[in-house]
Amino acid sequence: MGNNGEFDIARWNLADVLPAHAGPELDRVLAEYEQRIKDFEEIRPQLQPGLAAAEFVEILQGYEALNVIGRRLGAYARLWFAGDTQSQAALGFMGRIDQLNAEAANRTLFFSLWWKALDDEAAAPLLAACGDYRYFLESLRRFKPHTLSEPEEKIVNLKDVNGMDAMLTLYDMVTNRFTFELEVDGEKKKLTRGQLMVYARDANPDVRAAVYRELYTRVYSEQANLLGQLYAYRVRDWYSENIQLRRHASPLSVRNLYNDIPDVAADALLDACRRNAGLFQRYFQLKARWIGMGKLRRYDIYAPVAASEKQYAYANAVDMVLDSFASFSPVIADKARRVFADTHIDAEVRPGKQDGAFCSSVLPRLTPYILLNYNGRARDVATLAHELGHAVHAMMAEDHSLLTFHSSLPLAETASVFAEMILTDRLLSQETDVAVRRDILANQIDDAYATVMRQAYFVLFEREAHELIRNGATTDALAERYLENLRAQFGDAVELSDEFRWEWVSIPHIYHTPFYCYAYSFGQLLVLALYRRYKIEGEAFKPKYLRILSYGGSESPTRILAEAGIDIASPEFWQGGFDVIRDVIDELERLETVKA
Repeated sequence: MGNNGEFDIARWNLADVLPAHAGPELDRVLAEYEQRIKDFEEIRPQLQPGLAAAEFVEILQGYEALNVIGRRLGAYARLWFAGDTQSQAALGFMGRIDQLNAEAANRTLFFSLWWKALDDEAAAPLLAACGDYRYFLESLRRFKPHTLSEPEEKIVNLKDVNGMDAMLTLYDMVTNRFTFELEVDGEKKKLTRGQLMVYARDANPDVRAAVYRELYTRVYSEQANLLGQLYAYRVRDWYSENIQLRRHASPLSVRNLYNDIPDVAADALLDACRRNAGLFQRYFQLKARWIGMGKLRRYDIYAPVAASEKQYAYANAVDMVLDSFASFSPVIADKARRVFADTHIDAEVRPGKQDGAFCSSVLPRLTPYILLNYNGRARDVATLAHELGHAVHAMMAEDHSLLTFHSSLPLAETASVFAEMILTDRLLSQETDVAVRRDILANQIDDAYATVMRQAYFVLFEREAHELIRNGATTDALAERYLENLRAQFGDAVELSDEFRWEWVSIPHIYHTPFYCYAYSFGQLLVLALYRRYKIEGEAFKPKYLRILSYGGSESPTRILAEAGIDIASPEFWQGGFDVIRDVIDELERLETVKA
């Protein structure tokens, strides 16, 4: 952070996670980790049905303490690798730590297996006495019907480290090495994927088309057979472990159980998204008129409405976001400032760095880490607000234990999307120009499409792809099915070209965390509903919102949202989120009339 309130782009400081990745400091951490694991192994004889509640709480504290060290080691490895995916040292360290943490998980596995196997009558008094650990323990017991024997669980852990996790690392290494070429204003540029996608929002339609042809025709299609095969291995591994061995009802229900979301609620969300595809098709037809095209091409769905896009210096972007947070809640703004004060943000664009953006909440009371690739566009300012929202969410829940401060995936986007809406609201409050207001609202719908509909259709594709792969589908057959998925999304409103059949192999989430993406749709629609309440209730809403964040992962999403009067299994609730999107599109149509 610079002087006089200025902010400079800088790489993050990982010393707060781990003092060093080699030498005496690391040796001390590893020695403590080993000792805590040994101490924990010695409690095994105590695990009997008549275990006293005080002893049980002490055991839980020891379990949390050893996991704190494991989390530090794992987070440092991931953050170092994200900052430089081509570093052999970072890759080697990550492999070493993954193996170490897998061994630790195996050596302490007996505890969770004992807890899951304990009958309800014996578990009840222990649950009543364990305070903040309660929901963590309840969550473990949800998996009781799907838990294997201790030797089998150990084999699965080792299989993941040396098998599927290793393959996913290869996927990252392959895709993060990709470089892209694009001619802009007569100059040929070599770009990372993040830099390339900036031009997907270029005012020049030829540039937008060139971006996607470079992305999918030249680069990803060249590696499609390799990446498609990696995906097939991922899907088969998911099926073998979770359906054949663990006896889950379906591939999607595995994720639902991890999220503590009933299958009926996830189905209601996905059904609502499918029913409302026409809403965004209506918007794309409107946008085609604004930019002077008879019909949008898939190349054009993120095209800017304005002739040129304003550039934002990084320091100004930070000030804008923090000011918008402060206008809603000084508490939120103060927590966001911690990220900069502690140098826990890496916003620099550089070769080898992981594309995109994320927030890593490592431990309670440790300021979260944020990775950005800041290119100075309005989208980057919104992304900054989004990731700072994630950080604030973790900091609001920092009084919980390591085992309960992380929110579940469906609620993980609550603060991040809300932060973007606070920023948008701030910009609209200061703007009277009809054209500028239209641009701000259009950007909001662009983002809603990307966060709600696009992500939901990824999951709808995954649901089909998992079945197709089990039936022997080839990579080409999956690509054809993905094109059909896109046609269902866009109908007659958007012209599709053939290279988009390879979009799916470029989506890391479907490899790393199958069926993850509906959490984005869940979060966005939830926030739309919450934001509508805020506009109606004003100041009275804010304590309710901050309370939702403060739960972290200490309660189920169903309970947290029921307290706020939300039934996540209700189709009407999900439709309410789409009704907010419809209202914005209605406003855009009115602005078009005013401007005319």
